[in-house]
Amino acid sequence: MSKFLVVVESPTKAKTIDKMLGPDYKVMASLDHIKDLPAGKLGVDETSLEPHYVTVKGREKTLAEFKGAAKKAEKVFIATDPDREGEAIGWHLAREMKDLQDRVFRVLFHEITPSAVRTAMERSGRLDERKVDAQQTRRILDRLVGYKISPLLWRKVKAGLSAGRVQSVALRLICEREREIQAFVPSEYWTIDAALSGGNPPPFKASLYKIGGEKPQIKNREEAQALVGEIAGKTFRVKEVKKKEKKRYPVPPFTTSKLQQEANRKLRFSAKKTMAVAQQLYEGIEIGEEGAVGLITYMRTDSVRVSSESVQEVRGLVERRYGAQFLPARPNAYRNRSSAQDAHEAVRPTSVFRTPEALKSYLGKDQLSLYALIWNRFVASQMNPEISEVTTADIEAGRFLLRATGTVRKFAGFSILYAEGHDEAASSSEGEEEEEKEEKEGALPPLAAGEELSVLAIDPEQHFTQPPPRFTEASLVKELEESEIGRPSTYAVILSTIQERKYVFKEKGHFRPTDLGLIVTDLLVANFPQILDVRFTAGMEKQLDEVEEGNTPGKEILREFYQYFQETLLRATSEMKSIRTMSLPTSELCKLCGKPMVIKWGRYGKFLACSGYPSCKYTIKLQEDQQGPLMASVSKPSGEICEKCGREMVIREGRFGRYLACSGYPSCRNTKPLVLNIKCPREGCEGHLVEKRTRKGRIFYGCSKYPDCTYTSWVRPQTPDSGSQAGM
Repeated sequence: MSKFLVVVESPTKAKTIDKMLGPDYKVMASLDHIKDLPAGKLGVDETSLEPHYVTVKGREKTLAEFKGAAKKAEKVFIATDPDREGEAIGWHLAREMKDLQDRVFRVLFHEITPSAVRTAMERSGRLDERKVDAQQTRRILDRLVGYKISPLLWRKVKAGLSAGRVQSVALRLICEREREIQAFVPSEYWTIDAALSGGNPPPFKASLYKIGGEKPQIKNREEAQALVGEIAGKTFRVKEVKKKEKKRYPVPPFTTSKLQQEANRKLRFSAKKTMAVAQQLYEGIEIGEEGAVGLITYMRTDSVRVSSESVQEVRGLVERRYGAQFLPARPNAYRNRSSAQDAHEAVRPTSVFRTPEALKSYLGKDQLSLYALIWNRFVASQMNPEISEVTTADIEAGRFLLRATGTVRKFAGFSILYAEGHDEAASSSEGEEEEEKEEKEGALPPLAAGEELSVLAIDPEQHFTQPPPRFTEASLVKELEESEIGRPSTYAVILSTIQERKYVFKEKGHFRPTDLGLIVTDLLVANFPQILDVRFTAGMEKQLDEVEEGNTPGKEILREFYQYFQETLLRATSEMKSIRTMSLPTSELCKLCGKPMVIKWGRYGKFLACSGYPSCKYTIKLQEDQQGPLMASVSKPSGEICEKCGREMVIREGRFGRYLACSGYPSCRNTKPLVLNIKCPREGCEGHLVEKRTRKGRIFYGCSKYPDCTYTSWVRPQTPDSGSQAGM
């Protein structure tokens, strides 16, 4: 009979640890939470704010088996994950053994290797009530927000919607970015480059840097061509050549959020997939004769700290594998963010001697890819910097100053192993382009001050400023982390939830909000401004950290929050608009009566309905990710003026083709069909052609007088004669 009982969450983790501990230990898996708030009701007393926990459905047998095994054991070790959730799972298990408290101990496995497991067992302690308080406070906050606001959305928007304290803020970020993109007006600017050659090959390129000591502001083609004409007549002479050494230092080992970001950029993994694969690597993989062993440390962390033992191990590997020139004289040290919790090490291999190459035959494709990413980053973090020589040559041509830059890598350093990925950014000025050129240019030829240069060509180039890019999973996780919204362990759930609820969808890896997502966000921001405020949400995370540190009781935070929340909820219940009574115009015409179709929302989501209802009841069901007028991403000037507000109408692209929309959206929602300046080819008809689109997206042309005139054409007619020949 086993003397000791060890409880972990997952069967895989249980299997790995069981082999390491031997016959005196019985290892059981709790399969996540045994107790939680009830699924069908609030589960929180609104007076005392005390939670009412129940046994999770389907866990009754597991709980009974656990209690039976605990009574027979000399000691019970709670070895659930070393974070708030793990502490709460252990706390619920311990409460089921009130008469055995002196035999219950807490064990923290930061990595699952034989030596680490033995050490952790020897250092067992007690459950941390402060962590439990922090987790319980978060759980109650999330339950209050979700269970109180979600039913309001069901009544005002549609059934089945959900609101979340953190997920709704993440959705707001996506929606605000989308509106920023839609409102963006590109600005034209020009750059001028000169192809030059000196006394030594090869030819090189220099860019116009200053005019009369000032940064150039070239706004159009005419200005650019005038400057080219003036520059072409000048003598080009090297004014100054400067050389400097540039060092690029390695980045720290992975935190959870950085791992999610890099796995998305480099492996195209979602945050959810990254955490699932990392969990497998942490819990243990069968490695030949070595057996099951955890390959990485605990993957939920926001610390960059690593143990001194692991640093010495990796330094030894760097010196032997890459050479002493790659090894810094002293270990590289990294500083945590001010908001980081330092309970766990960074995500790193449990042993750097288990190289990706050595594990190739034991790991699946995704496991190997993620492990290699973690291994490479950790090893690179203890290597010397990359060293480059940057040469800058300033070239005079009358009142013009041009600049050429060349970069040559002198020592690869850590970059032979790892290069950090980057998110796309908006290019809003030529200054940003110059920085990119500095990174991309190769070596310049030898140049000397006073040297006269030959001009091979002078080329002006047109550019337009770009809007900020839509969020990817990587850039959204980065934004959440920098804004201190949520915790790294919650990002994967947040991103999955807003997609499952049809609030957003992915287009080429970028998040775009659906009409539903925009509407829900607008309603929540208008009626719950503080809860949807980024700074408020970040402040709540800091308060939860204060609870974990024992500085603030969780009940104090709950009482303060709930007093404000109740008042806001009461007001929103009466004041929040119901979109079920709203309708948005479209360029689509009813197939039965010819009246304009409008977007409406009902019990099962949004649909197109004839504006002639109830005399005409024609409707078309729409999917939540189908784009309508609210989500038109392309806008071009039309030359027409909105008859409702006097602002310019723009041409936009919607689900049913192009249409005219007021540029003052959302304050003015006027839309109308895009009528082409082509008369209907049908004899006797006074209508004009309208561009339309079939359900499958194919463009065709129909008469604006439909249904009185049923003329249609697959080909855009240029004259009545040619158009009539193309009719269908």
